[in-house]
Amino acid sequence: MDQEHIPGDGEGAGRRRFLAIATGAATAAGLGAVAGCAGGTPDGAAGTTAGKGPTPGATAGQGGPAGFDVKAENAKPGHADWHVTKAGPARAIEGFADKVSVLPGESFGLHVSTTAPRFTVSAYRMGWYGGARARLVWRSEALPGVRQPEHTVDSATRMVRARWPRTTTVDTKDWPEGCYLLRLDAQGGEGQRFVPVTVRSAAGAGRTVVVNAVATWQAYNRWGGYGSYDGPTGGYATRSLAVTFDRPYEYDDGAGLFLVYEAPLLALAERLGIPLAYATTTDVAREKRLLEGAAAVLSLGHDEYWSPEQRAHFTAARDAGTNIAILGANCCFRRIRLEPSDLGPDRTVVCYKSAYDQDPGFKRGQPATVDFRSAPGADPESSLLGVIYDGYPVDAPYVVTHPDHWLFEGTGVKAGDRFAHLVGVEYDKVDTGFPTPRPIEILAHSPVVCEGRPSHQDTAYYTTPSGAGVFATGTMRWVEALDASGDGRSGSRHGLDAKAGALTTRVTENLLRAFAAGPAGRTHPAQDNVKAVYGG
Repeated sequence: MDQEHIPGDGEGAGRRRFLAIATGAATAAGLGAVAGCAGGTPDGAAGTTAGKGPTPGATAGQGGPAGFDVKAENAKPGHADWHVTKAGPARAIEGFADKVSVLPGESFGLHVSTTAPRFTVSAYRMGWYGGARARLVWRSEALPGVRQPEHTVDSATRMVRARWPRTTTVDTKDWPEGCYLLRLDAQGGEGQRFVPVTVRSAAGAGRTVVVNAVATWQAYNRWGGYGSYDGPTGGYATRSLAVTFDRPYEYDDGAGLFLVYEAPLLALAERLGIPLAYATTTDVAREKRLLEGAAAVLSLGHDEYWSPEQRAHFTAARDAGTNIAILGANCCFRRIRLEPSDLGPDRTVVCYKSAYDQDPGFKRGQPATVDFRSAPGADPESSLLGVIYDGYPVDAPYVVTHPDHWLFEGTGVKAGDRFAHLVGVEYDKVDTGFPTPRPIEILAHSPVVCEGRPSHQDTAYYTTPSGAGVFATGTMRWVEALDASGDGRSGSRHGLDAKAGALTTRVTENLLRAFAAGPAGRTHPAQDNVKAVYGG
């Protein structure tokens, strides 16, 4: 199959458009969709230190597997005013951190550009907090604003980089580990933007590890006019062959893909008091020990771009008994390489896709940055996930097949029950034409028609000799649906309604509790039903 026509490649503006719709990014409005649903068949600077210190009640994150108390943290008063409500004009204020993640107590640099004379930084730890979803941990004093230089575009890779001097240094002393949004507030001129940062855990042993999919956030980032799918003309041929964290995020007022695809799950897990650890995809790639001894590891709503090291560390964790939950679709699809930038290690995401033979790294003998299922070095993602990406775009009901499964306990579902719009915009399925771990159970088997091609979406669960359980939702809308309410008629959240919200919430609660308790395959071994579902 022509590599530019396998699912997800060569899609340009259409591929970017579904992310823009999901995150409400006005910058991509009006872009036309491009067909993307081919069949999935086997084919083998000096700065100043900012801040007044933590707000009252802040506590230090305790390192180690049992040192951080999620329940105690979320019992503290939340701050519901964390949202961006006055974004202001484009480029009014924006910025990025020179570290994707830090350990508690480490510092990082902020690189901020603003048209305002002064600005402040407010650090919100994201979680549950009685429904407020955030707690203000720290706020800076007013800092001098400056309009930074224009970005540069690398001639060889079309990589956009903001070569901005460091504006200020932020010390995370007394910041608990977790996922943070830093809000930049312009003063003397309207404007607000987010900068995401993870205060990562030193270890994940005994805990459920939440992994922020930062490589995928960056691939879809078109700040400066270029991303991994297209350039200013909207064409695939002008896409970036490498992207860097040395620039702000365009989507969701600077939050990247965190708010739609990750924050709802984080809120649910922290509300339940599940013992959590926090990391990013780049952390997992760099440090195998982060997953050693973990009860479970969570890949969230859109986690498409993986390095071989990340995949190897996930696989090793599974084979040692760590449960894995894939709470999206199109996971582990692109093979990337992490390289340094001027600001530090692992800040460049290289993915040449169909032009892999032009990649200097490939010419030096490194793995091709193509889709995992594609040659050279084909290694389909299904061997880890159980399911495999089958295409986009779809919008279809989610259909329950196995209502007696333990994950559906308490939902009241019956065979054939349908949940409108829950399958989309990308989906996965069980396809034994690819490497598929067995035994594997299909919980939902939903008919879809993708660009005229009939197929099915599958939610699946398999277990391994190590005792690990692996669960995959098979739909990208799962995490988004956790916040769905009402009758769906407003059209928000793709029309998802309270019925879909209740289903996904209860199933995810069952999943998180069981996975946090240890190897789920020992208490809930999978009973293979592929033949019963697919026949033959």
